[in-house]
Amino acid sequence: MTDKLELAPDHSRALRIGPAHVARGSGSGALAGSQTVIKDLFRVAGHRIGAGNPVWLEQAPVQTANAWAVQQWLDAGADVIGIAHTDELALSLSGTNVHYGTPLNTKAPDRIPGGSSSGSAAAVAAGLVPYAMATDTGGSTRVPASYCGIFGIRTTHGRVPVDGLVPLAPRFDTVGVLASSGAWLARATGPLLPDYAAKPAARCLVVATDVLALADRDAADAVDDAVKAVAKHLDIETVRTSFADGRLQEWKDAFLARQPVEVWKTHGEWIEGNKPKFGPGIGLRFEMASKADPARANLADMAAEQILAALEKHVPPGGVLAFATASGAAPKLELPAAEKQSLRDRTIAMTCIAGLAGVPAVSVPAASVAGLPLGLCLLARRGEDEMLLATAAALEGIELMR
Repeated sequence: MTDKLELAPDHSRALRIGPAHVARGSGSGALAGSQTVIKDLFRVAGHRIGAGNPVWLEQAPVQTANAWAVQQWLDAGADVIGIAHTDELALSLSGTNVHYGTPLNTKAPDRIPGGSSSGSAAAVAAGLVPYAMATDTGGSTRVPASYCGIFGIRTTHGRVPVDGLVPLAPRFDTVGVLASSGAWLARATGPLLPDYAAKPAARCLVVATDVLALADRDAADAVDDAVKAVAKHLDIETVRTSFADGRLQEWKDAFLARQPVEVWKTHGEWIEGNKPKFGPGIGLRFEMASKADPARANLADMAAEQILAALEKHVPPGGVLAFATASGAAPKLELPAAEKQSLRDRTIAMTCIAGLAGVPAVSVPAASVAGLPLGLCLLARRGEDEMLLATAAALEGIELMR
């Protein structure tokens, strides 16, 4: 990165720091010449981690080294020009932040951008950068991708090292990537995958009709149309199946039993010691986490076994499970809290499938509802990240929602 490097202004309110010369890339590699931003949960040398909360930021030390994932991008030639806003401690899917405001959803300015990787998604959707670093615990990469009409991937749990990342619920935490195109998604994610090996695109689409039914009717219809278009474009077979065998509610309950236990184990001591001011929804979730029953945490392991068995039964190697990324298009900014919670509950029932099983999933901007973006989720077996990336890249020629 040189001092003469041109930096576009941030009209999307996406960044806590930047646009500025935050970290210089190596100058060579797969990402040479490109610019990116990093979610404010990763170590970036010379800067503090803010984690979406001013008390956390005030106490945070200046980092002397980069997070593992950040270093991979720098080594691959990327220049970091910003540190992107996040929902407080990543415990939200909305993208709002009572302290720093709400990043702009360029594709739907009167609606939330989705979270918790809100700033990363907003920066990509606004064209500030072609790709950005994110995280995904319960949907924090995939939901913003859906709401903002961009591409996003949750990587296989444990495949990308999380060294230097502020954790939320380690059993589910993963590094994610948001991108403006399938090609950029593949290009940016590749350097993060140890032992990366290119794979062909998906050979079969398996529509999870029961998971898709959790979405609003118009959203489900739009995703059905998107599946047909994707299958035709890729010239592959489409199969429809009831995936969960009636266990969707059980799986959601299992996720919501384990996540808060881990959240409180991660942040409880800091919260009790500092009593930070949280936004209403965030504060309530931390309060509930403080009362979560550790004895129920093992339900997540049982659910994971069931999901992996269902994948083995219904999705062949090289195939993908397809459904809507979220229960509908992005909610309006002023939507009452109770209605937002209802949408969030249904969305978590969809996003928790990948989280529980630790499998990779991409959100592709293949659908729209009343002109608003809606993602098509493609979920694969553990370790098939490269196949999902190839599938996303192969969809460049299709007419996708932008």
